[in-house]
Amino acid sequence: MDDLRYPIGKLRRPAGALSDSERGAMIDAIAATPSALRHAITGLDAAQLETPYRPGGWTVRQVAHHVPDSHLNAYIRFRRTLTEDNPTVNAYDETKWAELPDARWAPVEVSLSLLAALHDRWVRLLRKMSDAEFRRPLHHTENGPMTLDGLLATYAWHGPHHTAHITKLRERMGW
Repeated sequence: MDDLRYPIGKLRRPAGALSDSERGAMIDAIAATPSALRHAITGLDAAQLETPYRPGGWTVRQVAHHVPDSHLNAYIRFRRTLTEDNPTVNAYDETKWAELPDARWAPVEVSLSLLAALHDRWVRLLRKMSDAEFRRPLHHTENGPMTLDGLLATYAWHGPHHTAHITKLRERMGW
């Protein structure tokens, strides 16, 4: 049976620097995330939004709010790394964030709009970054030393990963 936690497989961070074509494909994946997530959620009713994507997992609503929460953190991490020398960036408790009232009950449209605006800014930044900028180091409190290439790979995977949670649930439920 497929692992419902990882519908597109587990994240694989690059061992070294990415090529220009790898970066381009990853930036394209980040650019596509807002419309892909919106498409995955379109047409779901209130009960469907309250359905966990897997037993013990977050609801569709929580997933929809988690993606911009996470990507806001990523955007700030990129900006800090571009403007500071080897900054330490903090992890956050995603589970606790997903239980906050806005993640449990706010309309998903709020987060879909936020994600679209955020990605517009973020992708504009990513498309203008140099090779040297993608190699800039940071220290992640959970993942240790990284570069912006590694962070790019993380978030190029992250959006499709959570979008697939919803699309695979829809397939299983016949929605």
